[in-house]
Amino acid sequence: MKRFIVVLMAAVALCAAGQVERPRLVVGLVVDQMRWDYLYNYQWGEGGFKTLLQDGYLCNNTIIDYVPTVTAAGHSSIYTGTTPAFHGIAGNDFMLHGRNVTSVQDDNERGVGGNDKTRGKSPRNLIATTIGDQLQLATGFKSRVVGIALKDRAAILPAGHHPTGAYWFDNGSRSFVTSTYYMDQLPKWVADFNKQHRKDLAKDLSNTPVGTTMTFAMAEQALINEGLGQGEATDLLTISVSNTDQCAHYYGTHSTKVDSIYYQLDREIAHFIQLLDQRIGRGNYLLFLSADHGGTHSYPRMTAHGLPSGCWHNPDALNAANAVLKQQFGVDKLLKAEMEYTFYLNHEAINKAGLNRDEVMRAACQALQAPDEIQWAIDVSRIDTYPIPTLLKERIKLGYFPERSGEIYIVPRTGVYAGKTEWAGSNHGTWSQSDSHIPLIFMGWHITPGETARLTHMTDIAATVCAMLHIQAPNGCIGTPLFE
Repeated sequence: MKRFIVVLMAAVALCAAGQVERPRLVVGLVVDQMRWDYLYNYQWGEGGFKTLLQDGYLCNNTIIDYVPTVTAAGHSSIYTGTTPAFHGIAGNDFMLHGRNVTSVQDDNERGVGGNDKTRGKSPRNLIATTIGDQLQLATGFKSRVVGIALKDRAAILPAGHHPTGAYWFDNGSRSFVTSTYYMDQLPKWVADFNKQHRKDLAKDLSNTPVGTTMTFAMAEQALINEGLGQGEATDLLTISVSNTDQCAHYYGTHSTKVDSIYYQLDREIAHFIQLLDQRIGRGNYLLFLSADHGGTHSYPRMTAHGLPSGCWHNPDALNAANAVLKQQFGVDKLLKAEMEYTFYLNHEAINKAGLNRDEVMRAACQALQAPDEIQWAIDVSRIDTYPIPTLLKERIKLGYFPERSGEIYIVPRTGVYAGKTEWAGSNHGTWSQSDSHIPLIFMGWHITPGETARLTHMTDIAATVCAMLHIQAPNGCIGTPLFE
């Protein structure tokens, strides 16, 4: 009996000594449409990107291994450690039960904190768990998880299914809002923030540095008012900088307006790191910075210097292909829609006219294949029969979710992107290095400064964070922890 008690006491002591060590806070910072080379193109000031580059561990060859490379899919993949084929967010927009929806659309919910036109949103279209969900499971739901962004999808998808809150900017009411999915009333600190910053929130947040400042100001208030990093369990704060993408779409990479936003971002990161150091302590928080996708330089910028580029205008392509199909089959609009470089067949029209689906598919692919712009128009259901590189096949497969993704996938020629030649704005969505090569830096808790040029993947981010925290990776995770 005495021997049993001694063994039992030793086991209890061992368990007590073996408590899992975790940081007090994890901060995920995602910069929308930030190309990897931006890390080295700008002259950063003190305390921001320069601190990340000096004190962090850099993965200089991090690739998105699926298409389409767009915001909703990227944010989902970072925090789930998997791709659209498994997490279900096939794009910013996709078909769901036969109708066009946005990635976070939820007509069963209502907006909270805006006005009568503020729509409800939720993460229900995301079918995989996230870092935050797994953290909650591991800590008995004691962790606090908060998502902040200007874009709804950039706040909602990173925060996961069971966060403390997710807040995004509503253009209609010019305020930060949430949804009844999370709560029935805005927390006082969010309502106070909207009142205190009413003048700033009324400005152009998409194309000016003000949007960056407001994003970090909200994140700071979330950190303070939700007591993040102050409890018994590890907390998670996800911050997404959206106006870097919105401005680039209008004015292009390295335009004066985009540059001004990145320099403001540098200052905001410096201030936020200082705040984290003061409230949490440098060795007590883990921060990672990445991007949801990169961006292709605009046609005017490339051609002005004699570099190859090209544009493909998707609405024109849809209309032109439908005109060809109508002439061949006598039925209008046999292609239902185009989203994220994919096309959807109009099965209702095909069945009603008694047409053969495969014949329509072959004709549609042929009609969409423009020699100067589109290299391949692919019937995804028969992708293995196409003479295309294995790497590209795998990226298409990893980005394809049945019933949500379009059945025809468009592969533009290298350097070609969706847009018009007269537009100055940049774009993304393709497999190219411009769109798929993203920055990735880890800094803080248990991180030794350094860098690697070996191939890493967007899906490795969640796998790495979860491995460091000693929690189970998200249930769809296909990434590999980075142990350098």
